[in-house]
Amino acid sequence: MDLQTLWFILIAVLFIGYFFLEGFDFGVGILMPFVSRDEIDRRVTINTIGPFWDANEVWLITAGGAMFAAFPHWYATLFSGFYLPLLLILLALIVRAAGFEFRSKLKETWWRKTADHFIFWGSVLPAFLWGVALTNIVIGMPIGQDMNFTGTPGVLLQPYALLGGLASLLMFTLHGAIFLSLRTTGELRQRVERLARLMWVPAGALLLAFALLGYRHTILFEELGLVPGTLPMIAIVAFMAVIVFMKIDRYGWAFVATGTTIIFGTVVVFQGMFPVVMPSSLSDEFHLTVYSASSSDLTLTIMSVVALIFVPVILAYQGWSYWVFRERVTREAIPRN
Repeated sequence: MDLQTLWFILIAVLFIGYFFLEGFDFGVGILMPFVSRDEIDRRVTINTIGPFWDANEVWLITAGGAMFAAFPHWYATLFSGFYLPLLLILLALIVRAAGFEFRSKLKETWWRKTADHFIFWGSVLPAFLWGVALTNIVIGMPIGQDMNFTGTPGVLLQPYALLGGLASLLMFTLHGAIFLSLRTTGELRQRVERLARLMWVPAGALLLAFALLGYRHTILFEELGLVPGTLPMIAIVAFMAVIVFMKIDRYGWAFVATGTTIIFGTVVVFQGMFPVVMPSSLSDEFHLTVYSASSSDLTLTIMSVVALIFVPVILAYQGWSYWVFRERVTREAIPRN
């Protein structure tokens, strides 16, 4: 395995970790207005992800930094082509963070409702726009011979890309609902579980439509195929298992199943494109590959040494934080103020 392939895999792993972890954060933020009956419920809902959400966002920061250092042409083309949606994602994450951090600073109802709107919309927009962005990448972007994006922002709003955005939005919301069921108790937990079971059907319909249309609109399934044992099929089987586990009240396994769906869905994107990182819709000759977009071997070697030292430390710390805060959040644990 050469260094370019190694760093492509590492960046893919970072995005997989981000979508898996931040996915349930988005889902919890989206569901908060719908499952909470009073202020205590809202605070319980927020506290379920309170110790985790900011650490989960580090995966995205690390992925962006690794992309910039390892594949500068990929980074430049991606951010020039997706400048507007990525800017909206960044602003949404900033607003969402402000909602989490400052919601409890004032007791006034209007202030907390404003913060709730920040959390809700700051979760909806990234959950939707990440699906739009990834779908546009696998469709192919108008990239010229000079590696520059030659289209307009309207190019990103094609119907199949919007379908991808809706599919990711519902998938992350379902993922968050099952996470909430594992972190709450009482009536709140019951409401979340009922909503999760209801959401499975529309989420499955969108994902099925997205997968079937992918054969026509994307480059992903030329080699992977939709047959038993392939990555797309694993994602589909995992999603089918979600409803089975929910019906037998095994929500821990249902969470594993939604996570597996997200993980293998993301793997399909990266493996289906490799060695291409940014497909060009203008000509196959203009595709950006891991080799044409790469930094020097010396840069990749230094990055590999640094990653070997620090990545295990970061993973151990984040795993420890999930273990420490593993207990359910109860209404009784929320101070009445």
